[in-house]
Amino acid sequence: MATIKLVTHINAPMDRCFDLSRSIDLHMESTRQTGEQAIAGRTSGLIGPNETVTWRAKHFGIWQTLTSKITGFNTPHFFADEMISGAFKSFRHEHHFLWDGQQTIMRDVFVFESPLGILGRLVNHLFLTRYMRKLLIKRNEVIKLVAEDQAV
Repeated sequence: MATIKLVTHINAPMDRCFDLSRSIDLHMESTRQTGEQAIAGRTSGLIGPNETVTWRAKHFGIWQTLTSKITGFNTPHFFADEMISGAFKSFRHEHHFLWDGQQTIMRDVFVFESPLGILGRLVNHLFLTRYMRKLLIKRNEVIKLVAEDQAV
């Protein structure tokens, strides 16, 4: 399994960052380069406990479909989504939020496993982990920009 950990500091209230992180609409905006669209389940607004969303996006020149479900939820501190069908063997994305008295600290822990055993691990090492990290960083940059633009 591969693990990506990111920390993003956001000058905005924690509840705002939490809601923006679970916004289907903002997610589509942050992944515009892949043509990502929500096509089933929750397709707009804020995803919540036990809800699913099916995404369709183009990665590496191939259209792919992935369904994930919110499997953990504690407003406004934490939520987790896990793949229930898609190209990965598995993945779990944890979203943690902490208010330090001045800003929100948003921490992502993304754990994934590629199919195909040793070949999948090689793909992770050669390019997939870097590709996924770049997607998550872009997503977090968009969340930060939107959160800070309307911060009180």
